Amino acid sequence: MAITKIQAEGIHYTRLNQMIRKAAGSGAEEIILEGVMGQRFIADGLTGSVQITIHGVPGGDLGMFMRGPTCVVYGNAEHAPGNTMDDGRIIIHGSSGDATAHSMRGGEIYVRDDIGYRGGIHMKQYQDKRPVLIIGQEARAFLGEYMAGGIILLLRRGRNDSFSQRGIGSGIHGGLIMIRGRVDEWYLGVGARKHEASKDDMDLVIPYIREFCNLFSEDPSSYLSSVFTCIRPASARPFVNKYTWE
Repeated sequence: MAITKIQAEGIHYTRLNQMIRKAAGSGAEEIILEGVMGQRFIADGLTGSVQITIHGVPGGDLGMFMRGPTCVVYGNAEHAPGNTMDDGRIIIHGSSGDATAHSMRGGEIYVRDDIGYRGGIHMKQYQDKRPVLIIGQEARAFLGEYMAGGIILLLRRGRNDSFSQRGIGSGIHGGLIMIRGRVDEWYLGVGARKHEASKDDMDLVIPYIREFCNLFSEDPSSYLSSVFTCIRPASARPFVNKYTWE
């Protein structure tokens, strides 16, 4: 395997991204970044099958517009990883910030621990493109806001209480949010409805649960034996009464 190592400490993000593109264009199969500390836009718009292994904390918009590569982060990530990502994978061995998977339209994001507010906002799908966001621990308010497609899977590792972040699926008009455990009706956003996951629902997400556990060396049995709550759109036009009159 052709491997390129880059010491990123102290390098401006523009220069770092130029180095990453040069390495990918020269045939590197894996690019290892050491000492990353807040550099933005890593792997943005990158295509192909290269793996970018990141040691440190990448800045905002990791993998934005990315189409194909895999980013593996050994640390936390800042806001909006996977913003408008078209294809590929982002695997975060830690937590990520607000707007994780913002407008994501393809590929998969696996976050071992927590995410911030508005995870999966404006996620969408088109034809055979269906983005997937899997979160190991918790998410903050407005998960799946204005969601138009794709899957959000919240595993809530080690938690047995009801999920109690407000505005879940606010404005949702496509896609599916699945949360391990119970969700009180009061926490649903405008246009969202809930029901207990069926066998078909579980069959849809079990491969992602197994892959999550494989990536982070976990036992899937506690997840597979749990009750999940599904949150879906109540209609395709949740705000129709706010902007139209009969």
